Amino acid sequence: MKVLIPVKRVIDFNVKARVKGDQSGVDLANVKMSMNPFCEIAVEEAVRLQEKGVVSETVAVSIGPIQAQDTLRTAMAIGADRGLLIQTDADPQPLAVAKLLAAVVAEEKPDVVIMGKQAIDGDNNAAGQMLAALLDWPQATFASRIEISGKTAKVTREVDGGLQTLEVTLPAVITVDLRLNEPRYASLPNIMKAKKKPLDIKQAADLGVDMAPRLKVVKVTEPPKREGGVKVADAAELAAKFKAAGVL
Repeated sequence: MKVLIPVKRVIDFNVKARVKGDQSGVDLANVKMSMNPFCEIAVEEAVRLQEKGVVSETVAVSIGPIQAQDTLRTAMAIGADRGLLIQTDADPQPLAVAKLLAAVVAEEKPDVVIMGKQAIDGDNNAAGQMLAALLDWPQATFASRIEISGKTAKVTREVDGGLQTLEVTLPAVITVDLRLNEPRYASLPNIMKAKKKPLDIKQAADLGVDMAPRLKVVKVTEPPKREGGVKVADAAELAAKFKAAGVL
């Protein structure tokens, strides 16, 4: 069984994002980049399935600039067998990402796609669902537990009322949530081994995908600064302030 794991290069989650002076986007100059945390969880889950003998091959794929090779090397240091970079200097929107991944799926023919439910930069939570629709595959999103047996996958997901368990027939698209697992730290020997694992590079333009943006970013602004708190003399004054603010 082959697993395809899309991974994205994003601003490190420990870094405070800065907005460009012209408010056209986020400033990426001299900013530490790393693998999207949800993608890291997907890689960890695929590697665990491989360690259990359920999966025979794990392939990590990334869409982005040439620097995204580092993200793929991180995935291979965690345990992915090989990497594939779809190189583009553009910042593709979710539909374009789904179309590019669909083209990769047509070539690689994986049995299952395991990917993060969203990227922490765009927070769109759309690429996985769009990919499943384009492939006409079943989908199971927000997975907190994955069990694969034969040609079926049982996925437990968190919903408002508790837990929901879905059973899908493979091939399928599964998107993962934070509670699925805790990714391992890549050891130094595995980091060195990852440098020797195969990593192919293809140009996004060669896949024949229409990457024209459907959405236009009008303006990016920082959230308003939090105002300081005030002290009140008693509960009556507190209630009065709530009423004045329209809370009560």
